[in-house]
Amino acid sequence: MIYIKTAEDIEKMRIACDLVSRTLGEVAKWIEPGVTTFRLDTIAREFILDNGGKPSCLGYHGFPGTLCIEVNDTVVHGFPSDYALREGDIIGTDCVVEINGFNGDSCYTFAVGDVDEKTLNLMKVTKESLYKGIEAAKEGKRIGDISNAVQTYCERHGYSVVREMCGHGIGKSMHEDPEVPNYGRRGIGPVLKNGMCIAIEPMINLGSKNIKISQEDGWTCRTRDGKPSAHYEHTIVINGEEPEILTTFDYIEAALKEKGLK
Repeated sequence: MIYIKTAEDIEKMRIACDLVSRTLGEVAKWIEPGVTTFRLDTIAREFILDNGGKPSCLGYHGFPGTLCIEVNDTVVHGFPSDYALREGDIIGTDCVVEINGFNGDSCYTFAVGDVDEKTLNLMKVTKESLYKGIEAAKEGKRIGDISNAVQTYCERHGYSVVREMCGHGIGKSMHEDPEVPNYGRRGIGPVLKNGMCIAIEPMINLGSKNIKISQEDGWTCRTRDGKPSAHYEHTIVINGEEPEILTTFDYIEAALKEKGLK
């Protein structure tokens, strides 16, 4: 069932989306060679709790972290660990926050020190594809219009789109209907209506689209060929002629600027 949010619901969504955005802005301050992903997870969890929120991922079907950690070839759902980031790594930090009964969801992929040009370009195109998908998310259009916008943009640049993982509706639960794939045909799928809140999240690979799930933990999803994957995500609401982005990367970008990074 697709839940249409009331004006009051959307205001609560804004609060959750602002907190998840500020959380990732705080995490951005600490990303550098030598820091462990467990440390980043702790920073996120403490920030959320200190600001009256709840880490939605922590304990979800047994998931052990506040952040889904995505280092290099990890597509999604990686566990925080004692792994210390290294020069040249990339790391995605996917976070969901609940406050006042509603959730906000966002992800950003960071460069750790100097990253090779091929991987930086993958990150750039993936981030751009997120906004291509958002541009297609207009009242009266369909989910397939979002999916197709992401897919065609990324494949035009020579990258592959993960099939098995996708975006989703969001609200009182962090995963609601409808699913929002990053590939598909225009004009198919549920119609977009005012008040629908969805998380759009391109997961794009440098090499093959094929993935594998860790047999050790049953969660960590990696590229099958070991090549890098990038992941960016915003929570949006269908609201009039243009979609409204409820999360923001502004806090992240301010933190990176403060560190002298882009």
